[in-house]
Amino acid sequence: MTVLGIEGGIFGAALEEFNRAATALGLERGIWNILSHPKRQITVSCPVLMDSGEIQVFTGYRVQYNVALGPAKGGIRYHPSVSLDEVTALAAWMTWKCALANIPFGGGKGGITCDPNRLSRREIEALTRRYVAEIIDAIGPDKDIPAPDVNTNEQVMAWVMDTYSMHVGHTTTGIVTGKPLELGGSRGRREATGRGVMIVTREALKHLGRDMQQATVAVQGFGNVGSISAELLAREGARIMAVTDWKGGVYNARGLDLPKLVEYVHGNPERSVAGFPGAESISAEQFWKLDVDVLVPAALENQITAANVGGIRAKVIVEGANGPTTPEADKVLRDRSVLVIPDILANGGGVTVSYFEWVQDRYGYFWSEREVNERLEVKMCEAFDATLHTALEYRVDMRTAAYMVAINRVATVTRMRGMYA
Repeated sequence: MTVLGIEGGIFGAALEEFNRAATALGLERGIWNILSHPKRQITVSCPVLMDSGEIQVFTGYRVQYNVALGPAKGGIRYHPSVSLDEVTALAAWMTWKCALANIPFGGGKGGITCDPNRLSRREIEALTRRYVAEIIDAIGPDKDIPAPDVNTNEQVMAWVMDTYSMHVGHTTTGIVTGKPLELGGSRGRREATGRGVMIVTREALKHLGRDMQQATVAVQGFGNVGSISAELLAREGARIMAVTDWKGGVYNARGLDLPKLVEYVHGNPERSVAGFPGAESISAEQFWKLDVDVLVPAALENQITAANVGGIRAKVIVEGANGPTTPEADKVLRDRSVLVIPDILANGGGVTVSYFEWVQDRYGYFWSEREVNERLEVKMCEAFDATLHTALEYRVDMRTAAYMVAINRVATVTRMRGMYA
């Protein structure tokens, strides 16, 4: 059987990372073959009655890459660029991210090819409910647990939960994470990915003998992950010198006032940092060339490329986004001994607290935000330490080491479970 999305593209880049780590591990060919193929790829058509009275058909995807460790886990994104190739790559990354975090989930991902900025609230709700109805046989709290991703939020997750619950005939809060607190969400979930970025940045600087309070930082992307990462890093004493988003960027050599920047973004209709008073404008080209200690790409995939990697001067890159560095650029950074904290480690805080939310839903007892943050701190530090130990032991970069830890865990369970025929 030919599996779609295997050759080239974003999934091809994900496989390059996998192959390098599998080679370093000496992974046997049979397990290699299993772990380099998605378990299930679902494509659905979602007809929606638009406000205009016309019917428009959207294409949706759900990929369950590997479920050896437990039910699939991964977000749902709404974006014009969503494709089967992209969703498959993201599901693969989720597999390794969950394994590295040492939580009992496999990897999944979903998405709908659409521009939510052109849809009304009613149209987004209708699209969400139809999408869930189309994939409902494949999801469930013991099968596949969705979550928010690009252009989806707590409200979208509430619609997912309600649609699933209506189909099965009873309220099932554990079907989805990233929900509102009132519907079984977890305290600390919204900040979790950014908090995880802050924790591993602190640990990376500590490894290099650097003090967070002396560190300078530039952040690309000012959505949930980028803004919270910047805020938490600033609270720890780091100086956030630059932030960019879809419309522009701002720079202040003395450090940006993060509370005022957040207030400014929330107060303008375009929700952009562009034009923030008290800072000068900066282009994307200037941003990548900034002389800072830490660079946090927290936007979309393929942002650090062969075209701009030569100008990067940061000592540490912490990947808040999924797949922000192309394989070609990653090789350049490895050759220059830049410390890259890979996405499957750096942004693992989100899925870790999603796991906490799922546990709380299943148990019916909810933790305080302090408890959530303390448990997240332990998990993120354990994952960082395991990755660093492997990197030093095998003399490989942190990305390869993170994949080695994750792949070894999934491979071990795959061998134990054996082949079902």
